[in-house]
Amino acid sequence: MANIRIVKSVLAASAALYALLAGLDNLTDYSSNFPFVQHVLEMDTTFRHPSVMWRSINAPLVHHAAFILIIAAELTVGTIAGVGAYLMFAARRHNQEFVAAKSVAAVGLLLGVVLWFGGFLVIAGEWFLMWQSAQYNAQQPAFQYSVAFLLVLLIVMIPEEHVSDAKPNSANR
Repeated sequence: MANIRIVKSVLAASAALYALLAGLDNLTDYSSNFPFVQHVLEMDTTFRHPSVMWRSINAPLVHHAAFILIIAAELTVGTIAGVGAYLMFAARRHNQEFVAAKSVAAVGLLLGVVLWFGGFLVIAGEWFLMWQSAQYNAQQPAFQYSVAFLLVLLIVMIPEEHVSDAKPNSANR
């Protein structure tokens, strides 16, 4: 049973690493992805139908705030999921501790789903009509990331069969 717990820990760690790298990349190469956020919020590459353009935001301060929020969310997702993955691995032989550690990882993984599904697919994709942009459309990758985080979350939360906290004695080896 410890093997499935290792699998769950590694999956959570992989998701955490992805989020940390995404946040780090956006932080260290701010100017590469900032225009993406700017154009999505301005809605200047959409169909620009007058009935929806009231949603556009043309304030550079808001663009920077949104991008900083995205970076902070990515780093938070990675940190919480990473701590959860570490705690899961450390507690893989102890039932109650492992269940508690799964809850920590689940919070980080759920935040990842909220970021990429709620933030990118719902808010950017539908509210700011990112789907209409030929150049600034990240719906496919956002879908992939949100599904990946959701899948890892579901796998992590699957209950394991009872695992004894007792250490095996030498006679059972």
